[in-house]
Amino acid sequence: MSVTLENIAFDCADAQALATFWAGVLSTEVDAEANQFFATVNRAATGPTLMFLQVPEPRNGKNRLHVDLAATDWSAEVDRLVGLGAKRLDEHNEYDTHWITLADPEGNVFDVAEHH
Repeated sequence: MSVTLENIAFDCADAQALATFWAGVLSTEVDAEANQFFATVNRAATGPTLMFLQVPEPRNGKNRLHVDLAATDWSAEVDRLVGLGAKRLDEHNEYDTHWITLADPEGNVFDVAEHH
């Protein structure tokens, strides 16, 4: 028996709004059935679907799992993501990698590494 990665789920206050942000990050579309309670991004493509589920409680503390992205035109991409609603949190240069830590509009932390 084998296991496949189907979904990466985000608990959130507004599923459609957060899915719209992440669709913008990935330069794709929110899937058609999206609403404030449930939304998906990338369902028809290969690879995992990003799934957004409204929950009543707010996020507390640092998320224990985060998304790592990479960009060739790193500076321009970081500026684009901030323009979409991300917030710059920190910048690092360790392990032979330069990356910035950002937060999405609901405070979920993610990284964008400089890809050479």
